Amino acid sequence: MIQKPKGTRDILPSETFKWQYVEKKAQEIFENYGYKQIRVPVFESTELFERGVGDTTDVVQKEMYTFEDKGGRSITLRPEGTAGVVRAYIENGMSSLPSPIKLWYAMPMYRYENVQKGRFREFRQIGAEMIGSQSYLADVEIITMASQLINDFNIPDVELNINSIGCPVCRAKYQTALKEFIGKNLEEYCNTCKTRFEKNPMRILDCKEKRCKELNQGAPVILDFLCEECSTHFENVKSMLNKLGIKYKIDSSIVRGLDYYTKTVFEFISKTEGYTVLAGGRYDGLVQELGGQPTPAIGFAMGEDRLIDVFEKYNRENRVRERKTDLYIATIGEESIDFALKLALELRQLGLYVETDICQRSLKSQLKYADKQNTRYTIVLGEDEIKNKIVKIKRMRNGEEKEIKLDANEIRQIIRYWRPRQ
Repeated sequence: MIQKPKGTRDILPSETFKWQYVEKKAQEIFENYGYKQIRVPVFESTELFERGVGDTTDVVQKEMYTFEDKGGRSITLRPEGTAGVVRAYIENGMSSLPSPIKLWYAMPMYRYENVQKGRFREFRQIGAEMIGSQSYLADVEIITMASQLINDFNIPDVELNINSIGCPVCRAKYQTALKEFIGKNLEEYCNTCKTRFEKNPMRILDCKEKRCKELNQGAPVILDFLCEECSTHFENVKSMLNKLGIKYKIDSSIVRGLDYYTKTVFEFISKTEGYTVLAGGRYDGLVQELGGQPTPAIGFAMGEDRLIDVFEKYNRENRVRERKTDLYIATIGEESIDFALKLALELRQLGLYVETDICQRSLKSQLKYADKQNTRYTIVLGEDEIKNKIVKIKRMRNGEEKEIKLDANEIRQIIRYWRPRQ
């Protein structure tokens, strides 16, 4: 038997309604802030991620699914959403549209990484990007929207951590001090950190190796090196978050795992689960890096797989439930089959979830099937019901029956508004 590749999952019909709920809820929140959906290709030129994400990151160095297509081009399955969205922004001339451009997405991503709870090699991300505003107010809006997502999904004990990693000017001074600190013990760091030392020493702070973490204790803090512009920007972000009542903690260790970030970076951490639920930050240089005009931008993403797990855990009393069949039309005889199919079509066009027999079962088997499907109502069509245009509708929850006209609109009204008698 052929099995699914390691790190992938089948999301079965008994589970997909949860994903649909989460995506729909996120869409509602995004649209309330003026964000519109974008969809970009699942594979891109490898160069896009090498330039955009950064060739010193774990994503590019260790995790990308890269292959050569039949035309000899290096192609990579999308490991994250921002680079592709920015490429689409540039290529499709979206800079000519009124700024800022607000976009959101829900897309599958691909990374070759260790498989563990809530982490897969094919995974889905829900994200948002705002392109075209350099104001601290854009940072505040993005963080506020992310906070509303966490709150509306009723995920408790989530802490917002924020930091600023400055701009290229102040970061250069910080990297000089950081290299001086790390250089004293460079030989004790892992090989990956050694390769990052000259090109991007800040990536060393993001290393997950235990020994490297120990060596990083006492390293210089980026906040002590911010230029006046970056410092003012960060202070304004903090001040407005305070005014809006959004609680946060300064975490100077946040550098994020992708090279394109500048200034404000943030993470929403589940203190109970011990992992990041949502993360993002500003990336003012990425549009220019990928061939566009200098354009500020900010965004975030959250792993939908983890989100589903934590959402279910904390919403057991108010769980999202799969939609039940509104009506099952059972049939007796050939004439009733024709009538049932036409009636089912009319009711479906009126917005009801309707099933009827398509396996030519006995009446007993049909009703047994309807019961297993947790059908809300059933009707039985036979020769008399069709002739008299009268049918009994049965409420399956309590067995109550009511005689009504055999008419699509009449049935629709009954299903939507009938209440059981006390």
